[in-house]
Amino acid sequence: MADLTQAQGAPHAAILGIGAYRPSRVIPNAEVVEAIDSSDEWIQQRSGIRQRRWATPEETVQVMSVAAARQALERAGVDPKQVDCVIVATVTHLLQTPAIATAIAHELGTEQAAAFDISAACAGFCHGIALASDLVRGGTAGHVLVIGVERLSDITDIGDRGTAFIFADGAGAAVVGPSQTPGIGPVVWGSDGEQFDLIRQREDWRDVVASEAPEMPHLVMQGNAVFRWASFQMAKTGQQALDRAGVRIDDLDVFVPHQANMRITDAMARAMKLPERVKIARDIAEQGNTSAASIPLALDRMIEEGDARSGDTALLIAFGAGLAYAAQVVTVP
Repeated sequence: MADLTQAQGAPHAAILGIGAYRPSRVIPNAEVVEAIDSSDEWIQQRSGIRQRRWATPEETVQVMSVAAARQALERAGVDPKQVDCVIVATVTHLLQTPAIATAIAHELGTEQAAAFDISAACAGFCHGIALASDLVRGGTAGHVLVIGVERLSDITDIGDRGTAFIFADGAGAAVVGPSQTPGIGPVVWGSDGEQFDLIRQREDWRDVVASEAPEMPHLVMQGNAVFRWASFQMAKTGQQALDRAGVRIDDLDVFVPHQANMRITDAMARAMKLPERVKIARDIAEQGNTSAASIPLALDRMIEEGDARSGDTALLIAFGAGLAYAAQVVTVP
């Protein structure tokens, strides 16, 4: 039997640059309350959301992804031709195949980089960062581009009181590459398929096609159950990620949870006993819940506003449909 040569990777991996794209349409609560018999006050109390971004027809998944990716590459000082792999986390690329990552890789000008999509809902970006880190350290790729992107407005039922005010659109990207020091800690991830139905696409595509009046499928969510699960289970996951990275809670500078609901964010912070000095991402107030795009968008805003600085230690936690979840400690680029 022949001895196989093994790839040799970088000693460590890190996020080298972050990019973001926010759609041009700003939708205040006043524009969604009538259809759900609600009020601005109720929405803010329940979620912390004041407004959200919805994409125009021209702001496609690919357009938003490419814009965010170009910004991330520029900030990282990485040429597209240095990118060996493109990972796109999304549930709203509405072609079953091919993966939108392949078209994005081509438009960016990579040299036929490996490209694929992953479907892990709101946890998708953190899944992508974990994969990218392993690819770089394992020698499979030199630089990996990770994109989280959604057009949730396409599959939001504007008359559903439980979800119409929550979901939004946008794209965030990160370049992961070699580093002399550890920049991405071990991932803590998993899934709780017993609660598969808590967040899901309501209509099966076959039922949509068979309908006399076909409409796009919609997302539905059992909000109270998700709140209880995320508020307490994800605090445990976050602590596990800190432990695996060898980071004490007092060493943490930045907390970037998935922007699902401000009340969930507050509950996690309390359960983890985060020190008051730790800066907490609250992008949901202006952006809404963008699923796989929410963590890079939130981190980008914190960097722009000076709440996260280069070299800071940040805890990322993501959770969503499946129920899929992931958390890791990273160094802010």
